[in-house]
Amino acid sequence: MASARCCTFLEILLAIVLPPLGVFLRFGCCSMEFCICLLLTILGYIPGIIYAIYVLVALESDSDPDEREYYTLA
Repeated sequence: MASARCCTFLEILLAIVLPPLGVFLRFGCCSMEFCICLLLTILGYIPGIIYAIYVLVALESDSDPDEREYYTLA
């Protein structure tokens, strides 16, 4: 449970710095959420942040957030 909260906190921090990055970590690069966030960030930084935080907090991509896996880039 604490691990899921930590991951969500990290995703929100990344979404504030670079909104599409936080959404990418949760949903992947070919998802509709990522495309909308990227478009909103290009059109305006603040709408991108608002949408990214909304998507990360309100929507659940998996049924069990404890089973989310992060893969390292090698």
